[in-house]
Amino acid sequence: MKVRVFYHDKCFDGACSASLFSRFHRECIRPDAEYEFRGLVHRAGALFNEADFTGDENAIVDFKYSPSPRITWWFDHHLSAFLTPEDHDDYDCGLADGRYEGHRFYDPNYISCTSFLAQIASTRFGFNAAPVAELVRWADIVDGALYESAQSAVEMPEAAMKLTLIIESSQDPEFVPRLIPLLTRMPLQQVLEQPFVASLLPPLLERHQRALDLIRSRAESKQGTIYFDITDHPLEGYNKFIPYYLHPEATYSIGLSKSSFRTKVAVGSNPWTKTRPEDMVNLAVICERYGGGGHARVGAISFPPDREDDARKAAAEIVAELRATEASA
Repeated sequence: MKVRVFYHDKCFDGACSASLFSRFHRECIRPDAEYEFRGLVHRAGALFNEADFTGDENAIVDFKYSPSPRITWWFDHHLSAFLTPEDHDDYDCGLADGRYEGHRFYDPNYISCTSFLAQIASTRFGFNAAPVAELVRWADIVDGALYESAQSAVEMPEAAMKLTLIIESSQDPEFVPRLIPLLTRMPLQQVLEQPFVASLLPPLLERHQRALDLIRSRAESKQGTIYFDITDHPLEGYNKFIPYYLHPEATYSIGLSKSSFRTKVAVGSNPWTKTRPEDMVNLAVICERYGGGGHARVGAISFPPDREDDARKAAAEIVAELRATEASA
């Protein structure tokens, strides 16, 4: 049996979810299965290609919902999991009539998709999650921004943090699929020490320092909100905690950046802010207005590379809204 696993690419939780799904599936569903891993990214336009769903089973983890009847398994925890109301209706109807019962799972109350998947696999299918406890713990820390400080998040002393940097930065389409099986096979420090992984780290740490210096020179913090535009320095990713490392007094951050396939508006909130959670703006709702999404505390919007002006306009509107909110608080 061939199982194709589609996961949120360039994301630690996405890679961990894919690894955990394949281990769970092999141990509890089909011991004879072979797994292929394919990353999915948020971009303007269609997110899925129906022609890619060629497995005997097809799974999507840590990514938006697809109503395709070829999808056998789906696990997600994002508030913005459904692209359209029709997709949400398809999910609800499929649960109601039994088509999706036991195979498609959604709960936005979980910090990471990895921890959600571990809970479902252990309680519904008898999966032993104890051997992957380290992976689940770090998926929650990374995806929930539960680092003890901005300094820890930016200086990255732990193996999981360094793996996150590598996963988010890799341009090799074969790298993360090669890495995924190891994540539930060995401790994270041992994964990091694998030659094909370890060799990538030194240049990425240098690039991380350059991104830190660039954002330091561009970031403007006013009325509790940071804004920076680095679209003239194309990056495939940067550490999202840098703004709060540089401006710990801020509550929100909006970063405008450009990569090979999109212009991105990253909208985040300071995990270490003193603002009460109940007073925070739901950033997923804001991003959804522009076709993006995410979580209540962090979200993003993707525009085509040639629509940089539209992305800049959206960023300016969000900055103005959040600064006004902070000024009136």
